[in-house]
Amino acid sequence: MHHQVAARIGGLIADGSVAPGTVLPNESELGNKFGVSRTVLREAMKVLGSKGLVEVRRKTGTRVRPATDWNMLDAEVLGWFFTGAEVPSMLSHLLDFRRLVEPAAARMAAEFGTPEELQRIQACYLQMEAVADDVAASVEADLSFHLALLDTTHNPFLRSFGAVIQSALRASFRFTSSNHELYLQSLKLHKKVCDAVTARKGKLAESAMTTMLSRTSEDILRQSGASPTKKPSPGTVR
Repeated sequence: MHHQVAARIGGLIADGSVAPGTVLPNESELGNKFGVSRTVLREAMKVLGSKGLVEVRRKTGTRVRPATDWNMLDAEVLGWFFTGAEVPSMLSHLLDFRRLVEPAAARMAAEFGTPEELQRIQACYLQMEAVADDVAASVEADLSFHLALLDTTHNPFLRSFGAVIQSALRASFRFTSSNHELYLQSLKLHKKVCDAVTARKGKLAESAMTTMLSRTSEDILRQSGASPTKKPSPGTVR
């Protein structure tokens, strides 16, 4: 129960309904609002505190911490930011982070992948083609493709990175997959990555992934109404 309450409050913080610096209502008010005991509420606040979202002080109450304190590599926190239907304010920052990680991962996959792993990557791409007309299925196929690449690096940190940001990746893929024309364009770019990796052309795979992520960033910004040269600020909800 306390995890459910933490998720509800975390969601309010993530969507901007409760801004950094806000002092939350007291335990009695929050308990009545969520229909839980003070014990459950205190446990929920411990969860949020451990993730950097709130700070609990006896005399001043519970205050939402600055966005710079939030643990954005926590799977639950990412889930709260990337569950809505609209473009999350953090999405452009996620794409920046992906551009730092995934091109190198594509190169490593080409260099270190076993024949079986390269076949898995190719199978994931073929699945993306097969379900191109099904948005939900294409999101999962896209996710599988990128996770397969990270797994094939044989780097435990990169594998963990993929597991942590799955919810954020799903949100990103869901947004682009909902536009069928954009998805078909993205398929061509995925194929270039897949072909380069399975041909063991590391530098070409790295370049192809960089191009794909840059195009994804442009498409998402364009669909959200933002200028491709101007990114949303952290904490700004669209």
